[in-house]
Amino acid sequence: MTEPKDRKEEHLSDAARRRKEVEQEIHRLNSESNKGLWGLAIFILIRIGAQQTFGFFPPISESAREVLGASPPTRMISIALVVYSFSALVLILSRMMGGSDTYRGWAHLGYLSGFYAFYYYAEALPENFWAIFVAGMTIMSLEYYLIWTYCSDAIRKEKEILQRLQL
Repeated sequence: MTEPKDRKEEHLSDAARRRKEVEQEIHRLNSESNKGLWGLAIFILIRIGAQQTFGFFPPISESAREVLGASPPTRMISIALVVYSFSALVLILSRMMGGSDTYRGWAHLGYLSGFYAFYYYAEALPENFWAIFVAGMTIMSLEYYLIWTYCSDAIRKEKEILQRLQL
């Protein structure tokens, strides 16, 4: 028994449509996995500015300091950095164990930049620069690894589907 010509063409067009969907999903996953690299690159750019003690910004004037008030004690900023880092690591590792597909590096960039800003305002950035850098590189690298492994696994599965469709 042979299929009518219309059914064969319909089956071929469904397969072609499905192949196109799979190829688009592979492209989307490749783009998604690049978010981690972008996050790391932006963190490194922020780090470069912090290493230069944000010399490209004008110094904070005395009148601005009066309006903003006294900076938090350096010890409190350091405690907050340790608590934040530990919490972020626990959350990232739990998302890794759960096979999460979300990238949360953008929020971490904001928090880590905030620590640079707090130390800068407290005039203690040079002494605490490396603490933020090490914590940030650890957090951002784990975020990148999380999204990269998820996307790599999903791409492998999509390529298997594509291979079956081409048979």
